[in-house]
Amino acid sequence: MGHSNIGNINFNMAEVICLCNGVWDEDLREYLDAHPIASIEELREQASICNKCLQCEDLVASEIYAARIRRQNAVGPT
Repeated sequence: MGHSNIGNINFNMAEVICLCNGVWDEDLREYLDAHPIASIEELREQASICNKCLQCEDLVASEIYAARIRRQNAVGPT
């Protein structure tokens, strides 16, 4: 769904994570990569982008987890 293939050219398209607040997946990933957010509650407090509609909670939680893994991989094994 997030990828389109026209001819031999692949396009990555942004997808909306939260319709209520107009949050795009790429913007959320960029924010999470720049800020060590550990939970959706922490994201609500620090970024004020969530009004607790809960429709996007699973998607946002998975993005938070993926960002944490990216940060751990960037640091390398300890």
